[in-house]
Formats: sequence, structure tokens, C-alpha cells
Amino acid sequence: MLQHELPLPMAGLHDVKALMKTLPPSIHVLVTGASGGIGRAICFALIEQARKDGANIRISAAATQPGARLEQLVDELRAAGAQAGGVAGDITDPAQCAALVVQAESQGGDLTALICNAGASGPGRLADMPPAQWDTTFNLNTRSAWLLAQAAREGLSRTRGSITAVASMSGLTPHPGYGAYSAAKAALIMLCRQLAQEWAADGIRVNTVCPGMIRTPLTEAVYQDATTLAKRESLVPLGRIGRAEDVGTTVAWLTSPGASYITGQNLAVDGGISDHMLSLIPGRPGKPPAGQAGP
Repeated sequence: MLQHELPLPMAGLHDVKALMKTLPPSIHVLVTGASGGIGRAICFALIEQARKDGANIRISAAATQPGARLEQLVDELRAAGAQAGGVAGDITDPAQCAALVVQAESQGGDLTALICNAGASGPGRLADMPPAQWDTTFNLNTRSAWLLAQAAREGLSRTRGSITAVASMSGLTPHPGYGAYSAAKAALIMLCRQLAQEWAADGIRVNTVCPGMIRTPLTEAVYQDATTLAKRESLVPLGRIGRAEDVGTTVAWLTSPGASYITGQNLAVDGGISDHMLSLIPGRPGKPPAGQAGP
């Protein structure tokens, strides 16, 4: 046997183990819909959370298509202190869901967290909605999270990782005129609750976050109208429209060690609006009935 093939002495093995314990933990997160407003905010919040936790972080930022927008995001994430790489695929295609996870793992190893952020809504009436539109809404907002979770499960079980899906307050309250969106987001919340129960034995935590009214590049045009902005703000108990960073920091915390005993939960990041409906009913205790002046 050559000298370099000799087994390490026992003391050497102990030294290696001790060294491993002193190294900072490493986390690897796959974020879908990463280049959008909330997705970007999640990525940068993950970096900040990792810094607080003393961890090294790699982010696999996923988008539907490769290109300059995704490349710019990856460059910005690296500049912020993360290892980062871009992956691309259509999450309405089952094969591409699996391929996204394979791409991410080939670049950075097993995932410690999967964040299913990609989703979309669109106008539609249930009375005359084509079945294809219903299917597309569910495939994008609900089925994709299930398929991504399936593909990531083996690695997440090794790392005892987590899954966080971004749902919507529309999944808590019906949103008339938005087609299958409310039904799809409600199904996503229940899907994650079931995954949390089925995969808890593997050490995989699964939670959802429901954003309320959030100001992003996609919604910014709405808030440019001062009257609309004021009316919307008046509906929110906390008195303001949410920022993408509000959602990002919440998602990042749910992936962190600080949330290690939380699974199967849905957290509304909405300034209190989802629970505000009853307070809008006239004639409630302590308020004069509609049309009558107070004392």
C-alpha cells in the first residue's frame, strides 16, 4: 500500500470532524419566478437571512426563459454575496419541472429549500371560461408546485430542507372576475398542508405565504392613480400597500433555522386586509348604523 493510501489515524479523523463543525453551513435554494418583483425580493432577502445565520448561500434562480433579464439577476445576486446560477424552464410542463430541479442540483448539489413563487392570474368569468384556461391556471399555480416538490423530495430529505409556496389572499377569499385563480391558490394552500403532513417524517417542512396587495413592477400602473392608491390603502388596517420586500423577508425567514418547528402553516402578508371584511359592515357594535350620526 502506498503511503498516501494509508487510512488516516483516528486522531486525524477527529480533527477532520471538528473542522467540519466549524465551517459555516451551506444552503442551496431554488426560487421559481425569480426575476419578477416578489421573486427578486425573495432572492435578496434569502441572502440577508443567510448572512444573519452565518451561512453560505447558493441561489438557483429560475425563469421561464434564459436571457438578459435572468443573467442580470444572477450577476446582482453574486454581487450581493451569494453563489448564484440561472436555470430556465416552463413549469406548466411536467418534464420541465423535473428538469429545473436537475439543473439546479447539477450546479449546486442537493437543495435545502424550494421556493415556488411563479404564478399568474388573469381575468375570466366562471360562467363562460374555456376549460383550457382553467387548466392553464391550475397547471401554473398549483400543479407546478406539486411536480417541483416531487422532483426535489429526495434531495430535500437528505438536507432536511423546506418548501415554501407563494399563494395569495385570493386563495383565502373568493376573487370574482379572476377565473380559476382563487380556486387554484386555495388548492395550493391545501396541497402544501398535505405535503407537510406526508413529508414530515422525512424532515421536510412545507408552508405557504399569502401576499395581499403588493406594489411590484407588475402592479405599479394601478398605484400611479392617486385616488385608487388612497382607496386601497384605506382598506388595509395597517394603512399602506405592501412591498415586495415584505413578502421576501417572510419567505426567507420560513426557510431559516428560526422556523425549524413550523410546518403546514399559511402566513398572510397582507396588512390585515384578509380579516378586515366584518369591520366594513355598517351598524357594528360601537358604530352608529349607516345613515345615522354619532353622538
